Amino acid sequence: MNGLCLMDDGFHRIMKSDPITETHRERLLNLEAHLLENIRGQDTALVRMASVLRRGELDLCSPHRPKGSLLLLGPTGVGKTESTVVFTRYLRGDDCLFRFDMSEYQTQESLSLLLGADSQERGNLGRCVTGATNGTLLFDEIEKAHPRIMDVFLQILDAGRVTFADGFTADLSGFYIVFTSNIASSELLDWQHSSFATMERHVLTRAQQWLRPELYARITEKLVFQRLSYEVQTDIAQLMLTRHLAMLEARGHCLVAEPDVLPFLIRHGFHPRLGARPLRDAIERLVGDAVAASLLHAGSGGGFLLVKDDRLLRVKPNEFSAAVPSQSAAPSQPWGHGIQSEPGFSSR
Repeated sequence: MNGLCLMDDGFHRIMKSDPITETHRERLLNLEAHLLENIRGQDTALVRMASVLRRGELDLCSPHRPKGSLLLLGPTGVGKTESTVVFTRYLRGDDCLFRFDMSEYQTQESLSLLLGADSQERGNLGRCVTGATNGTLLFDEIEKAHPRIMDVFLQILDAGRVTFADGFTADLSGFYIVFTSNIASSELLDWQHSSFATMERHVLTRAQQWLRPELYARITEKLVFQRLSYEVQTDIAQLMLTRHLAMLEARGHCLVAEPDVLPFLIRHGFHPRLGARPLRDAIERLVGDAVAASLLHAGSGGGFLLVKDDRLLRVKPNEFSAAVPSQSAAPSQPWGHGIQSEPGFSSR
């Protein structure tokens, strides 16, 4: 693909991008479906997210700015961070997401933590992007960042580059930039009977009031993630349980969940305000405790997973002959399967 680009000297030059391969074309055609399969209850936001990503992957954006930038707004636990994990893995692979928790960059001194303190350092951001030509930079809870950190974001969004304390300038034009925020999320949760369109307008208005106008205007797309209903969380719980059982099977513990296991886990994990994270924690804790008890007392972690006396138990088939295996779904990547990061950033 060829295109015209206005250079700093005022002249138009031909910019060439690599031809798209058939494999990459298929991945882009299936991108929206992949997002919708792995992130539940956020269809409107994901369709618009996929549009930004397709334009970026096809080089239909300025060559001097990031491939795309997203501001993801909404309550905690609704898929903002996880959607970033999912699209980065799908388009770039497992090691191309660099995550920064802005709660660790609230003071003026934190600028040196990000960019380096002296001529011998590049800071956390520099350690991540040095040697990398593409990927995703995820800045969680942007509202907590110090104003001087916001200046860095302006430089990244406007010029697609950032200069570190040692004088090195990194080209970030091959990266996606994602900000998450909980701005107005408490109000969003309280509006139980309002339409999503009304809540979306309110959250975007609040975000525009809180963020500096020059920063807000430079973000490609602002997306509001809605709260998760009980029905959506039930769907998410099924995906999480399927994935968790597949993980245990890969470690030699083959389990079949009885029909009453899922409602039991939902009762212990559903939270109307905290989203899907308590569900994930309940599944990992309760299923893990059952397998651990079986390993320690019976020497095996496999068998039927069932509920008895309001406690999750693992019972061998020959110990519970009346049990009939339920049909388990095929493993898939669930909403709540994310990444682990070091304090302040994720290493490559």
